[in-house]
Amino acid sequence: MIRKLTEADRRNALQFVSERPAENLFIIGDIEVYGFDNPIQMLWGEFAKSGRLRAILLKFIDNYIVYAPDEFNAEGFAKIMNEDHDFKFLSGIESIIRQVEPYLDKQPADPRILHYAKCEQADRLQKVPSHIEVKRAVPDDAERIVEQLRGVPEFASSTFDVERNRETLHNGSGRTWYIEKDGQIISSASSTAENSQSAMIVGVGTLPEHQKRGLASYCMSVLCKELLDESKMLCLFYDNPDAGTIYKRIGFVDIGKWGMWSFN
Repeated sequence: MIRKLTEADRRNALQFVSERPAENLFIIGDIEVYGFDNPIQMLWGEFAKSGRLRAILLKFIDNYIVYAPDEFNAEGFAKIMNEDHDFKFLSGIESIIRQVEPYLDKQPADPRILHYAKCEQADRLQKVPSHIEVKRAVPDDAERIVEQLRGVPEFASSTFDVERNRETLHNGSGRTWYIEKDGQIISSASSTAENSQSAMIVGVGTLPEHQKRGLASYCMSVLCKELLDESKMLCLFYDNPDAGTIYKRIGFVDIGKWGMWSFN
């Protein structure tokens, strides 16, 4: 049986997705921040005859995320999406969303598949040399952070918003650690979608003229240690094998593939 979830389902739903906090970072965070009554999102659950929760479908604005550790009613979830005229995006563990795909009325226009990795221990994080100062950003640093990110070639196709970055730093849903030179931020690493159990690592990069010195790794190490000390599991996406090598060197391990599909 599939039905909408309500506030009465909070404990059961969070317990269900918390069994895999890295894979369910977005669902956990959205439940904690927006709950079950905010019009910005809706949640459905599939229940076994015994009443046990088997799968969750989250709609956040126009993006759906599906999670199920075992077999689930993929056709039933697809029906919900097919009947939604606002449906534009589908995300989730690749093996899960592939089960939904055959029942969708439209096919993804841009079926991106990314590597998904997590980190649970800080013992392999790099030590920052004494002559390198890594600073934690405050909201007033937002403009300088965005300026630096726009100068990193790997992020050429990304969009960055100063006010959104400022708000993230203000409300605590993300944080940034950076290295600067002569007042200019030259390297940084950030978190986003933080919740009580996990956090996503994003925006790890250095301006071209300062690369090959390990600066981004230092920023990332400080950021990751702080989050791990707060007992948060860390996760990230990557599609660049070279970046994957760096992440694995400091303790990240692959846990699968993540699909990010867009629909016309």
